[in-house]
Amino acid sequence: MKIGFIGAGFMGQHMIRNLIKHGNSLTVFDINKSALNIAKNDGAKIAKTPKELAQKNEVIFTSLPTPQILDEVTFGEAGILEGIKPGTVFFDLSTTSLKMVHKIGGFANSRNFHFLDAPVSGGVKGAEDASLCIMASGEFQVFKKYESLLSFIGTQTMYCGELGSGTICKITNNLIGLSLHVLLGEAYSMGVTAGVSPETLYEAISISTGDSKQMHTFPKTLFKGDFAPGFQLDLAAKDIGLATELGKSKNIPMDLSNLVQQKYIEAQNKGFGSESATAVIKIQEEKSKINIRNKI
Repeated sequence: MKIGFIGAGFMGQHMIRNLIKHGNSLTVFDINKSALNIAKNDGAKIAKTPKELAQKNEVIFTSLPTPQILDEVTFGEAGILEGIKPGTVFFDLSTTSLKMVHKIGGFANSRNFHFLDAPVSGGVKGAEDASLCIMASGEFQVFKKYESLLSFIGTQTMYCGELGSGTICKITNNLIGLSLHVLLGEAYSMGVTAGVSPETLYEAISISTGDSKQMHTFPKTLFKGDFAPGFQLDLAAKDIGLATELGKSKNIPMDLSNLVQQKYIEAQNKGFGSESATAVIKIQEEKSKINIRNKI
């Protein structure tokens, strides 16, 4: 299958590689030359513009960091809409805004192409080993036709409903997971200060009702002071913002979410934006005057 893929970053490069492994012909666009070189070495062709990419492929994937970049790539000069052909299927794998999803969906109807929002969850590791969870929504018949293609990048593909439903599910998921980082930071700083080691706390909580997936990385990351980016804090802050924006648009009180958002903004202001989202816990560590680390 001839596939165009826009966004060859931390997540995209692995999805591109997995699609190629299954015999698909990939054309890639990214503004980062290093990312393009990786894709080229994996066997992908390179497009000079999103327009050129759209002209040459029957399926388009986008995996981009912000709604603003997705907007530019889709609607900007030499963007996707300048080259997309009737009947083309366009999957957006990004975590974007509901407003952006419906904006593209409106043009899909008038220009006779198919658009599905299909945000993914599972991080870089999930992209690397093709075990992502894909939350797809839009035309059900199109989803079913291309479900096997999606299986090349994810082991759990779910149809969430009408266009935008997948994005709502993903924003909700990320709000929960990223908020837990803040709560876990408070809980662990309390426990360590009170006299229990991080390792013992982890072992006790992981077999109890307080267990969570967010905590499972701690032995290799937080406890060792390793905040190397997998999912960057800047992107986490963006996703929390998407959630509070969505809540506000629906007149839903988001008191706790607004507090969480302020923690991530504070972490960005401290210069932690390019580190892992777990680095938000460093704000709590500074205020508690304790590091949640294993003894060496």
